[in-house]
Amino acid sequence: MRIRKLSILLSVLAVLLLIGVQSTQAQVGRLVVKVEPIQAYIFADGDPVVEAAHHSVFLEPGEHKIDLYNYGFKPESRMVTIQAHQTTVINVTMQAIPGEVPGPWGCITVKGADHDVVLLNGKDPAFFVGHGAEFKNGSGGKLVLIVPPGKYELTVIHGDPQVWSTTVDVPANQHVVVDAYKGVSKTEAWPRGQHLQSLPRFKPGMEVAVQKVTAQFSSPTTQINCGDSAHLTWSSDGAVATDLNGAPVAATGDQTVQPKQTTDYKFTATGPGGVYTSDANVNVNTAITPSLSVSPAEVRYHKIGDKVDQQGSATVTWSAGNADTISLDPLGTVGASGSHDFQITPTQTAVGPIDENVTYTLHASNACGGSETRTAALHITGSIEVPAAVVNEATLETKLTFNSIYFPYNQPTKADPQGGLVPSQNRRLDEIVTNFKQYLTVRPEANLILGAHADLRGSVEFNKVLSQRRADRVKSYLIEQGIPAERIQTEAFGKEHNLTDKEVEDLTAQNPNITPQDRRRVDRNIVAFRMANNRRVDVRLSTTGQTSQRFFPYNSDDLTVLLGEQKPVAKKAMAMKAPAKKAAKKK
Repeated sequence: MRIRKLSILLSVLAVLLLIGVQSTQAQVGRLVVKVEPIQAYIFADGDPVVEAAHHSVFLEPGEHKIDLYNYGFKPESRMVTIQAHQTTVINVTMQAIPGEVPGPWGCITVKGADHDVVLLNGKDPAFFVGHGAEFKNGSGGKLVLIVPPGKYELTVIHGDPQVWSTTVDVPANQHVVVDAYKGVSKTEAWPRGQHLQSLPRFKPGMEVAVQKVTAQFSSPTTQINCGDSAHLTWSSDGAVATDLNGAPVAATGDQTVQPKQTTDYKFTATGPGGVYTSDANVNVNTAITPSLSVSPAEVRYHKIGDKVDQQGSATVTWSAGNADTISLDPLGTVGASGSHDFQITPTQTAVGPIDENVTYTLHASNACGGSETRTAALHITGSIEVPAAVVNEATLETKLTFNSIYFPYNQPTKADPQGGLVPSQNRRLDEIVTNFKQYLTVRPEANLILGAHADLRGSVEFNKVLSQRRADRVKSYLIEQGIPAERIQTEAFGKEHNLTDKEVEDLTAQNPNITPQDRRRVDRNIVAFRMANNRRVDVRLSTTGQTSQRFFPYNSDDLTVLLGEQKPVAKKAMAMKAPAKKAAKKK
């Protein structure tokens, strides 16, 4: 019972398999290739199929690329559209390659490769020479494969496609027998080869004579500098693939190259009739030939104050052969050769003798890896001196380290804009007048800039106007004492930029004219002293930017006036309010 069931199951499977095969066959179309010569071989979509003579090709419906190869003829390609259950016919006449090819010759026989594609020296259809059924009787039977003496890579491709290759060494006038998928079986004498001269590439039913690959390759220029070019030329005959250093090129051509280092260029021409290789070596000179000089090698520099009365110059000359990137410190990028004149100035600016060296550096490189550096040194001697007038100017600037001018509370008033200067501050202004007049003799462009301030009591507008009156009062005093009005500028800050308690304490600590008793007094009445310190006019010298010292006159006879005759207040006491605008009493 079990055997019967198994038999039934196998029968069902066989029927299903037969139905599937018939269904698949029913979906193909037939292609008939009518070609001249009839010995041509058919490739469909790049795969070998069968020789054209007496054979049809069955293909699935759709577009297919059909290639026809026959040694001695130019390959032909056609696009065909196959329809199921339909027969498609194409007619092709291949063009023979004219002329004959010269010997000497050897002979190859291939056994065991019926209808299989035979290729020499390559694995794509361009290296096709025939099929196994043609070449199986080399000494007196069917088609004879005749080749120039040499070594060949013989490849057999079965329709699977299964690829098999072996190396065949064919001596002149010898017959080599190859067993497909095994190798060379024997080599024997081939007397006929001694009598063969030039042969046509293809004689139907008789022989295939494979053309020997010949070529030429050269470079007229074998030695170049970096950045220069060399010209390569080549030509070949009988090759189906040519390349230069592995990159495909035309069978005949030329190329301009610009190597960055010594390079060997290898030209290869490959065909069924052999492989030609040739080298051309282009040597690249990467060496750079630099030069750098400076003349004269020493210059003198002399300066008195702002006037330079002796300043030498020097010429730097350079060249850099075989370089493409060149720079000269301190010029930057320069040409391959040239010269530049430098006006020599030392880096030293202080008064004293000069003894310096200036170094010029040439950097040269090229894209081929060459690099060179050269230096040239220049010696600078001389001195920088200070004129007598400058000495006087420096002395005067030291004397002009003056002090800020302080005002009593709410002084000067709108009603009396010329008031407010107490005797101690007049004396300070007199010192400024004396020194500034002397200073103007050497620096006539100098200005005094008066920056006036007010304490924080009162509105912003009130204090702005008040501080302007203070600046104007100091200016008018200076003008009265002979300072030109155009040499005085004023600025009114009001209660902006007020000094803080901490800043007043720090200024008090720095003041050399204060006693320990005064320090304790300031500490106990910091609010009053802070306000007094902010009722001032600072004096700034335009040429140097130096500003007057903010040392409050603690030891002056009119200290109580400058303090506004206020009673001592606690350190945390609130600031006094500004007087009403209609108040008549001055404070």
